[in-house]
Amino acid sequence: MSTENADTGAGDDAEPHPNAAQDVVAVDGDDEPTGLANRLDAHTGEGQRHRAFTALVFDEDDRILLAQRAANKRLWDTCWDGTVASHPIEGQSQVDATEQRLEEELGVTPDQYDDLRVTDRFEYKQRYEREGLEWEVCAVLKVTLTDTDLDPDTEEIEGLLWADYDLLYENPEWYRQLRLCPWFEIAMRRDQEGNTVADGSVGFER
Repeated sequence: MSTENADTGAGDDAEPHPNAAQDVVAVDGDDEPTGLANRLDAHTGEGQRHRAFTALVFDEDDRILLAQRAANKRLWDTCWDGTVASHPIEGQSQVDATEQRLEEELGVTPDQYDDLRVTDRFEYKQRYEREGLEWEVCAVLKVTLTDTDLDPDTEEIEGLLWADYDLLYENPEWYRQLRLCPWFEIAMRRDQEGNTVADGSVGFER
């Protein structure tokens, strides 16, 4: 989800795509690991189901932090995420992976929050133009910042926007102009409509 760069590395003289040297955790429909999958292969062709997460970051006024993906992303470039999303590595928990990405992408450290938790999990499959696809079992985590000082990584994030969470959900004509990432739109809808599953089971989204 997080670091799909624009150059696919195709061609005899091209540099290998950086994701070709990385793995993601392949999973079944119950989010049980089935092995490792090459990260680039998991996002091209027919793809491969793998484990991912998205973290919804709030302030104490219940505004959500939207982060615009950098223009160099291969998938969903310049779309708005809410707030960070990526893939845990083998043996890494969703919470630990989220803590890592919050610090790497936003400069947010654990002393700025104390309530990071998993609130939902769902499977979805979505193609992006002709560039590739996501096929993920995506955990949703929520966190409230008590200190909103941010230091975003401009290689990952093009821009930031605090938005009223309820107004965002209630006005799809507005948020669709923003071009939200599909995993975030699903996570927001499930959260707002009370359809989350936090008991270890997996919801399914078409």
